Amino acid sequence: MQIQRVYIVGAGVMGTGIAETVASTGIDVTLLDKTARQAEYGVKRIDESMAREIERWGLTESEKKAILSRIHPSGDLSLIVDADMLIEAIPDKLDLKRELFAEMDRISPPEAILVTNTSTLSISEIASATSRPEKVIGMHFLNPVPKVQIVEIVRGLRTSDETYMTIREFALSINKRPILVHEYPGYVTTRIIVPVLNEAMHVLMEGISTAEDIDNAMRLGFGFNVGPLALADMMGLDEVMAWMENLIRELSDHKYNPCPLLRKMVRAGRLGVKTGEGFFKYDADGNRLRSAVEDGKW
Repeated sequence: MQIQRVYIVGAGVMGTGIAETVASTGIDVTLLDKTARQAEYGVKRIDESMAREIERWGLTESEKKAILSRIHPSGDLSLIVDADMLIEAIPDKLDLKRELFAEMDRISPPEAILVTNTSTLSISEIASATSRPEKVIGMHFLNPVPKVQIVEIVRGLRTSDETYMTIREFALSINKRPILVHEYPGYVTTRIIVPVLNEAMHVLMEGISTAEDIDNAMRLGFGFNVGPLALADMMGLDEVMAWMENLIRELSDHKYNPCPLLRKMVRAGRLGVKTGEGFFKYDADGNRLRSAVEDGKW
């Protein structure tokens, strides 16, 4: 099956990153959200992100214009009647995803593949809300989507071989390296990185070292491109905490219990880059300014 008509539902950080990635390979994408205004705002964020890449000589103005011309924002879910593939990129909450998948299943052609970008939830449980569980599969992209080379392809209990092979070929066509994952809580990347992030937060909370030095230790000592605390800020601290809560609920393993400092920061609305402050402070363009620690206390 050749994928030509791609719809992405959810114009947040992940949805816009996926839209930019797909459009950059010459495929037209419709970016959907609850309203056209929200979808248009998502395209505006893509525009701003690519403008920063141009400043860093990572992209040309003509490439930016070509990519944006292939992304079509809309608030009308009924457009999916001609979809070859739908990629869901809404918040990682099971009830929301099941409700959306039931609606996509009702509207879209029966041969369309339904993809979820969930990082911890059960593909099989999401698929059970549809009449085509064999055509439901996970594509777990990592943020920032245009720059991270891999994507986890997660098979549910009833995902067909045909669906898997189609999505694997699609991943290769958008210049991603597919990693096959059989459904299990947290898959590969989330399950491994979450305890690292959580432990870094405990080290900070216990006053063992500063946020800056913890990140430098992991970057310089173990070859991390980004330190764990800065990485958590990039991911969104509310999202990181949601992953931990999903994993501890599924696996009952204490190592996934969110650090009290993380809970405190999420409750205070300090969610990382998207709010301008997490473990570090950021400007409006997401550039890091300094550690958010004040007088040695959080």
